[in-house]
Amino acid sequence: MSALYDTIGVDYANLRRPDLRIAAQLHAALGDAQSVLNVGAGAGSYEPIDRDVTALEPSAEMIAQRPSGSAPAVQGSAEDLPFADKSFDAAMAVLTIHHWSDQAKGLAEMRRVARGPVVLLTFDPAFRGAWQMEYWPQLVTLDEDQMPPLDFYERHLGPVDIETVPVPHDCSDGFLYAYWRRPEAYLDPRIRKGSSSFWKLVGVEAGLEQLAADLRSGDWARENAALLDAEVRDMGYRLVIAR
Repeated sequence: MSALYDTIGVDYANLRRPDLRIAAQLHAALGDAQSVLNVGAGAGSYEPIDRDVTALEPSAEMIAQRPSGSAPAVQGSAEDLPFADKSFDAAMAVLTIHHWSDQAKGLAEMRRVARGPVVLLTFDPAFRGAWQMEYWPQLVTLDEDQMPPLDFYERHLGPVDIETVPVPHDCSDGFLYAYWRRPEAYLDPRIRKGSSSFWKLVGVEAGLEQLAADLRSGDWARENAALLDAEVRDMGYRLVIAR
């Protein structure tokens, strides 16, 4: 089975270490569910260790990076979950829906196999509060193209609660907008490898050159002075919870 992360997933487990504060919010949304399906599980980030977790992941590369002792993994896709109806107390998916070929079908499959909550960590494509978009305006189009709007979830899952997921300034998970107070991180090609968006963008170099110049001159710090002492920030990440 071919999958995007067979190519870009090399060293992913080291670059994308779960942040415990985000994990706590996600795990609270699972309620008292004891059996949990993690769809698009990757190397196992954010899987609760105090519950019976089954991982579903299309990429053999990502499955190979799962630590010893982690939840058992089944290779497969969100659009065709190889489980019977109501097999799990809950289903979760973390920053993965933008990789699904049929997002509506994937959500329907999660709803089908879960007796209780369906929980997704995702990104609001209408969000415009990221300074990174000034350096790579292509991100706006990319987010709009690959991320479902928030009303999409209610159409396909029924009533949902949507929570803002604050991103700590020292977030240990290297997703796209995690380095909002550490701009120099984007100049590191290894760190950029941890974000699938940078694999998809065309014309990255111009933004990198401008960011490097603005860091040297102090322009970035002056333009973003309000961020320098902030502990957390809304960077557009949302938790979608269908009970």
